[in-house]
Amino acid sequence: MRQQLTQAWQSRGLLARLLWPVSRLYAALVALRQALFRRGWRASWRAPVPVLVVGNVVAGGVGKTPVVMALLAHLKAQGWRPGVVSRGYGRASTGCHVVLPHSTADVVGDEPLLISRCAQVPVCVGESRVVAVGLLLVVNPEVNLIVCDDGLQHLALARDVEICVFDERGVGNGWLLPAGPLREPWPRKPETALVLHTGQPAFAGFTAQRTLADHALRADGTTIALADLARQPVVAVAAIGQPERFFDMLRRAGFTLAQTHALPDHADFHSFFDSCLSNKHMGYPLICTEKDAVKLWPLYPQALAVPLVLTLESAFLAALDQALPTRII
Repeated sequence: MRQQLTQAWQSRGLLARLLWPVSRLYAALVALRQALFRRGWRASWRAPVPVLVVGNVVAGGVGKTPVVMALLAHLKAQGWRPGVVSRGYGRASTGCHVVLPHSTADVVGDEPLLISRCAQVPVCVGESRVVAVGLLLVVNPEVNLIVCDDGLQHLALARDVEICVFDERGVGNGWLLPAGPLREPWPRKPETALVLHTGQPAFAGFTAQRTLADHALRADGTTIALADLARQPVVAVAAIGQPERFFDMLRRAGFTLAQTHALPDHADFHSFFDSCLSNKHMGYPLICTEKDAVKLWPLYPQALAVPLVLTLESAFLAALDQALPTRII
């Protein structure tokens, strides 16, 4: 059903039209909630440091986590001391948790764990971004800027800058859930967010270029060149929002994919390990994303993770710097 909906969201066909009346009810609820915050009947909490929200209005993965990691590298180079808060989708725990070196994906989520390890910044997860920000700042008082990974619709947290990320799907058929992919009407009014496209731009905004790194990572931190790895067939697995995107990038890099395994976003790898890895996946190397590796390596350290390199255009970085406070606390 999920695949049918995803296909239906790209046009205004029969299924989308049948769901359109339900989307009108959803639109009314979204408008009511936004009005409550806009008029002050529901309060937004303002953190003592600037808040940058990276989110999306389209349901499903659009590549926000690589964007967040690229942003963190830029912000650190500019002298900021950023910290990250996230919902921690896919985790089995509840409440707020600070991501620690020994944390596991089932407690803090795969994306926050990846961000913590790769970006080397404080990270806190929680259903309430407000509570997560408060905990992060108590534990890490040196943090002077918060990056919220997802949370564009989490209006309880006031923000100084918003970045809305799109992939090649754009806004689909332009309708709200469940008749279309939109979580809220687009364009937003007022149009306050910086728009960033990680795929072919469907409308005005900045662009980001996605490429694979020239190497794969082993669990022990060592690397192997992609050119050497591509000399033999491999088995690829991905539990991300758009797994076929990763498989296509591998093919374009010269890989022969003997098998591909597309799992639901944030999927647990225990069942995959039992069913697929037990037969040694045909004896070929197993390739995954960095996001998947944080869950797969504890089960199968022989897996190889291929990092995704995301390059933000200079005009976007200049617009971001201008939107942020000019004085670093």
